[in-house]
Amino acid sequence: MELGPALLLVVAGLIAGFVNTIAGGGSMLTLPALLLTGMPVEIANGTNRVGVVAHSLAGTGGFRAAGQIDLRTAAIVIAPTLVGGLVGAWLAADVVPHAWLEPVLLGTMLLMAVAMVMRPKTVAPDVGEAEPRPMNVAAALGLFGAGVYGGFVQAGVGLVLIAVLGGLLRYDVVRSNALKVAATLVFNVVALAVFAYAGQVDWRAGGLLATSSVVGALIGVRAALKIDPHIIRGFILAAVIATCVAAALR
Repeated sequence: MELGPALLLVVAGLIAGFVNTIAGGGSMLTLPALLLTGMPVEIANGTNRVGVVAHSLAGTGGFRAAGQIDLRTAAIVIAPTLVGGLVGAWLAADVVPHAWLEPVLLGTMLLMAVAMVMRPKTVAPDVGEAEPRPMNVAAALGLFGAGVYGGFVQAGVGLVLIAVLGGLLRYDVVRSNALKVAATLVFNVVALAVFAYAGQVDWRAGGLLATSSVVGALIGVRAALKIDPHIIRGFILAAVIATCVAAALR
């Protein structure tokens, strides 16, 4: 790989690791970056998961060390997303055109943007104001759907997970971010295995993304734990809007 494309992947990975840890939508940077290196879309989609797994692992470790991830709660949240991720990756690798899920992403992001402008605490409650609820049918279906979408194309799935975790299960913005990162890690391990089996992963490019995105994720964890929740909510809203624009222009 030439120096220019390599630097592009390193910078995209660094930013995506930070953005995905504190909000979501980082794959809107890494997927185009991979495509700009000349990769076919199916290889870019699979290769992107290498970076996502790496920075999600780093982010999960950071949030766990800070006491923001309870293993029992994480397991309950992860289970439906894991099943959905397996289904989504299988659909992407062998069955369905990517264009089919883009309208779903755009519609979901638009609804989330409206909710965050009109009633921001409905989607992302403040720390101390959240009242976590037990898993319910609506939340389980939402997490499964997020897993299907994430296994299929990944881009924007963190924002969907935040909407489910904050809006339906009422976790505060920091806990939502922590659980989102843990769920993203697990279902992307499964998705990466599916894409690798299908021969749709460029490990050299994925390694560049992984290395730089881990650095971004570690910075993101620190920011998520220290920054005022109102600022984080604003960052999430900005990521939602940027995701809507990027999806509409693709």
